Amino acid sequence: MPTDTDVLTSATAAVRVAGARLLRRFSTESRTSGMTDLLAALRGNDTAVADVLRPALAEALPGSRWTDDEHGSGPLPDGDWWVVDPVGGNLNAVHGMTDWNIGVSLVRDGRPVLAVLYAPLQGEMFTAIAGGGAFLNGVRLSVSAKTGLDAALVGTGQAQPGREAGHARRVGAFVTTMMQRALYVRVSVPVGHQLAQVAAGRMDVHWQDENVRSHIGPVLLVREAGGLVTDLEGKPWDITSDGYVAAAPGVHDAALTVLRDLR
Repeated sequence: MPTDTDVLTSATAAVRVAGARLLRRFSTESRTSGMTDLLAALRGNDTAVADVLRPALAEALPGSRWTDDEHGSGPLPDGDWWVVDPVGGNLNAVHGMTDWNIGVSLVRDGRPVLAVLYAPLQGEMFTAIAGGGAFLNGVRLSVSAKTGLDAALVGTGQAQPGREAGHARRVGAFVTTMMQRALYVRVSVPVGHQLAQVAAGRMDVHWQDENVRSHIGPVLLVREAGGLVTDLEGKPWDITSDGYVAAAPGVHDAALTVLRDLR
């Protein structure tokens, strides 16, 4: 069987190929005229990536399985699972915006073991293996050294389309309160992009009031860069948690307190 390092090398190569394919489809002049065109463009991008990654990842790790339900949640069956977000920020991509990426994680017996997040337009390849650190284009990452929430850049985002009214109000309350405590609050997608920025020390906190499978790899990036990731009650995060705070250790507790008090 290949080592995790071998598998990461193969996965990274496949993601680069998929990224090049998406770049040929992308234009800053892209616009959609209605929901039919929008859905077709979204499906086209996802298919362009999946057609590259699915056979390549299966070859990289024989016997592994695949899911690209990026909005799925809850446990996965035992074994090796490729969890793929074909185009994180796909809505951005089809509207000609530049915040989008390709995300791949490997979950083994319910635990994330490697992550790849690639932003082709920026030429940034984030990678991690559990226990081996996180890297950007081969350079080891470290979360920020901030110790005060009043100096922190924090963020959240909409993990999936649509929210029931109570959930939307709760998220709005989180944002409103955090704006009074932190230096700056960013509300944007894709979520994986923000988590990668926390891993790189460019942002200090990211929180979510939900936890979907497309977040697994980016959360691993934060942990491997020295960040602290818990659920919204302060318990250790896992793939079944119902939300999380991913942050530099010096500001994690302050951010968690703000969110926990609101819950």
